[in-house]
Amino acid sequence: MEGNYYPLLKWILLPPLAGFIANGLGGKKFLGEKAGGIIGSAAIFVSLVFAALSFSDLLNLPADHRLLRDTFYTWISAGSFFVDAAFRFDPLSAVMALIITGVSLLIHIYSTGYMKGDAGCNRYFAYLNLFVFFMLVLVLADNPLVMFVGWEGVGLCSYLLIGFWYEDPEKASAGKKAFITNRVGDAGFLLGLMLLFSLLAAAGAPAMDFASLEKNAPLLASATALGMAAPTLICLLLFFGATGKSAQFPLHVWLPDAMAGPTPVSALIHAATMVTAGVYMLARLHFLYELAPKALEVVLLTGCFTAFFAAVIALLQKDIKKVLAYSTVSQLGYMFMAAGAGAFSASVFHLATHAFFKALLFLGAGSVIHGMRGEQDMFKMGGLRNYMPHTFLLMAAGWLAISGVPGLSGFYSKDLILEKVFEHGGRWVWAAGVLTAGLTAFYTTRLVILTFLRQPRTSSSHAHESPLSMTLPMAALAVLALGGGFLLKDSLLVFLEPAAGVGAGINPHATLLMAVSTGAGLSGIAAAFLLTLPGPAAFLKLTLAPAHALAFNKFYVDEIYGLLAVRPLKFISGKLLFKLLDAGLIDGVMVNGTAQAFYKAASSLRRIQNGRLDHYALIFTLGVAVMLYWII
Repeated sequence: MEGNYYPLLKWILLPPLAGFIANGLGGKKFLGEKAGGIIGSAAIFVSLVFAALSFSDLLNLPADHRLLRDTFYTWISAGSFFVDAAFRFDPLSAVMALIITGVSLLIHIYSTGYMKGDAGCNRYFAYLNLFVFFMLVLVLADNPLVMFVGWEGVGLCSYLLIGFWYEDPEKASAGKKAFITNRVGDAGFLLGLMLLFSLLAAAGAPAMDFASLEKNAPLLASATALGMAAPTLICLLLFFGATGKSAQFPLHVWLPDAMAGPTPVSALIHAATMVTAGVYMLARLHFLYELAPKALEVVLLTGCFTAFFAAVIALLQKDIKKVLAYSTVSQLGYMFMAAGAGAFSASVFHLATHAFFKALLFLGAGSVIHGMRGEQDMFKMGGLRNYMPHTFLLMAAGWLAISGVPGLSGFYSKDLILEKVFEHGGRWVWAAGVLTAGLTAFYTTRLVILTFLRQPRTSSSHAHESPLSMTLPMAALAVLALGGGFLLKDSLLVFLEPAAGVGAGINPHATLLMAVSTGAGLSGIAAAFLLTLPGPAAFLKLTLAPAHALAFNKFYVDEIYGLLAVRPLKFISGKLLFKLLDAGLIDGVMVNGTAQAFYKAASSLRRIQNGRLDHYALIFTLGVAVMLYWII
């Protein structure tokens, strides 16, 4: 499918880039804080308008021909290999573009209140605009190499935003951790792309745009690489990149520490955009994964384990943002479970609903932190419903949505994922998914109880409600969290089918499966109200002390990485590579050693040049005598 030329696509991309340049060059000195926030928000609004116009034009096309393209220029040309800086707007990229620009606009508006008075406010909006630009490049790219530019760009921006308050060493360290962990995954992504191109080029199909890749993918069906089926190896390498970007085990460790950034950053990067890039990539390349069922099984099992593992950790966290961080890791696991079961449309559906309720929960947490003057420990809160009633009601919408209460957005998407996993034949995976649904309802209910409902702490008396610039974006997200799933449950799946490969389907056991998953969610809510009471909580902590310590300390994954990877690398790089090789051999012997040898030789020769003519005459005479002796 060639697609129709559509020049409006560039106007989805360019406004955030212009906002970044304006705030980056103007700064607080020339623009001022207020103007910086207005420019940053206006840039995203313009991008949203053009995304909506493009979406409208896309809907007017026949279902099988919904593709709009715009080629900026030829980026790479080397022999038969060429890559265009080209962009596409099809059902999948349209959904992603609308989510990114819509949620980003609300978060930009929220940020004008949250970041008010911060010395780096203009720098913050510059980074935020640049992030949105690269995220749009990622989802609108017409080939994997342009996608990789956006992929790396959001990684850079996440480093800048997570470490935004870089004066604090802990926050700067969190930014570095996110950047380095993502680079580990990106190495796999890049290797997968190289292998994909080399095998297709060998088969006489070097074109790299997604339409050509989908057409030529069957050429790889019988190819092998490193003793493995080529599609399986390629998909596993690409998935390794996704585990880094989308925080799946074992590369999930960066996301909880990324809470060091401003809370609106958490809402944008870790709920609606960057962390979903891996899910989007799998959906975009679904035609490759359909050739690699073994790779899909790895995706399914990894997603299942990550969802359950992160949910268990979230049960006992004290930091309100850390609970939501591990919740994000867990919900991303659900999305990968759906992709692993071949239900790519279902994974994108949950991506959309998750963007609504998780962005709402993060912004609600930011409102709580703002009202509590920076406090994030839930055990130092309590009774905030009396001091922050609007924030409480809005967060309650997100809580009920993520808990899977029937009729709300999380109910429809999570239920569909579990249904598709059951259809796929993963009975144990389905059971783990149902159990995770109960744990999700438990830890989000616990968050609401500790923050808003339990007996107030002394620090809670200083809490205050957030301004309208923060509560209004939360209200918009609350509407989407409550009704978005119902509105999208049929239309979105049908709309996505040509681009993501799998439609809704009908399951004869759907009602029973829905009843089980709903029961798990409601049981989790009820258990949270019971087990957060002082008596049962103390009893469980005492009875299950070893398990409590294990989950509270996040299963010591960071400590294990520190012991097995960080310390050995520090030793090798510090003691061996730096002191022995770099400072010792290269600097000490080859550079400084050579200079010292010549210096000492010159010092010895310098003694001959003493200015006495009789010495010079003697040396001259001896020299002539030696020459004559040699000649004779």
